Amino acid sequence: MRYSYAAPLALSLLFANSAQALTVDCGHLLDVKSGKWRDNVSVVIDQGKIVSIDAQQPGGAGDHIDLRAYNCLPGLIDSHTHLTDQFGPTTYSDQFRLNPADYAIRGTVYAKRTLQAGFTTVRNLGDSNNVSIALRKAIDAGLVDGPRMYTAGEPIGSTGGHADPSDGYRSDLAGDPDAMHSIINGPADAWKAVRQHYKDGADLIKIMPSGGVLDESRSVDNPQLTEEEIKAVVAAAHDYGFTVAAHAHGAEAIRRAVVGGVDSIEHGTFMDEQDMKLMKEHGTWYVPTVIAGETASAKAQIPGYYPPQVASKAAGIGPKLIDTLGRAYKYGIKIAFGTDAGVYPHGDNAQEFSYMVQAGMPAIETIRAATVNAAELLKHADTLGQLAPGYAADLIAVKGDPLQDVKLLQHVEFVMKAGTVYKKP
Repeated sequence: MRYSYAAPLALSLLFANSAQALTVDCGHLLDVKSGKWRDNVSVVIDQGKIVSIDAQQPGGAGDHIDLRAYNCLPGLIDSHTHLTDQFGPTTYSDQFRLNPADYAIRGTVYAKRTLQAGFTTVRNLGDSNNVSIALRKAIDAGLVDGPRMYTAGEPIGSTGGHADPSDGYRSDLAGDPDAMHSIINGPADAWKAVRQHYKDGADLIKIMPSGGVLDESRSVDNPQLTEEEIKAVVAAAHDYGFTVAAHAHGAEAIRRAVVGGVDSIEHGTFMDEQDMKLMKEHGTWYVPTVIAGETASAKAQIPGYYPPQVASKAAGIGPKLIDTLGRAYKYGIKIAFGTDAGVYPHGDNAQEFSYMVQAGMPAIETIRAATVNAAELLKHADTLGQLAPGYAADLIAVKGDPLQDVKLLQHVEFVMKAGTVYKKP
């Protein structure tokens, strides 16, 4: 039986959860590795995984979802999100008014928007009070609609650094956060913080070896973790099967992080040629987050949107990020798609594709960054990032050819995650 888009969503959900295999008929399907479209194919799905991809058989048996007027791609992966928060003019005062439960409930909304935008998997790189771990559990249990999440919990940083949640507080409120709360000062603290993340149920580790844009300290690029501290974090993380993502804007912080053995550099704003050479030698991934820089630069022009010290840092970050991405791509650095979602409104993730093309990347390379590359960074290249037998049935569909106009990815019309339909026209 063939069903068109007129079929109710509940019916599609029934197909996905039934014992009988489901077939999705695609007008065109993108093989992301070859960069070529396959015409008129059927994707057979069973128990959330792809069983086969073959030429369409008219009138074939079983349940069908009709996407013959659409182009199908693998579900997209955003390697840098913050699903439990979203920046706005009240962000800095909200932390004195909102409880962890408030952020958790907001996270359920942001998670759904992200999934509806076609992002079926995300790395979540930082929260407070491990709220994103609770959100991941709710999504896994089917209580909340959202992408497949791999979360770092709280980021690890130094006293007064970008991860210190008390930056900008008056002295009687600031306290002295310690390794229990992800603030480290020395290698011993690093081991304690990583082990605490393991205990808390994190999936990976995020560190802050440089200053940042949106904290209330002065510097965006000064190094804030020593090489020894970074090496200790990485050693502990790898003992526990974690990868390590490093927020790093400044060239020296990037150098220390790469030499220290991190798996990815996030942002990389002031990356220099020495950094790029080291990243290529070490096989370090780069996650650019250009949309975050562009958004921060734009919001810095609005009086009162950011505190003055934040606005001064944010004003010039956008153009630097897009230039760095262009240079990194030409140098041959491995690039995974990531946006820093939450700095801009959740659900607008796909705008990053246009910035990546603007930086000089071909459209197919930007799509690979958000599929096969991001899956490799996650250490799940054997189950995510492709439409192929044995892979998770994460499938999206758009009208038109995003290889010719990458902006079409901002208008995803069909979303399936693990064989369940969450959006259709």
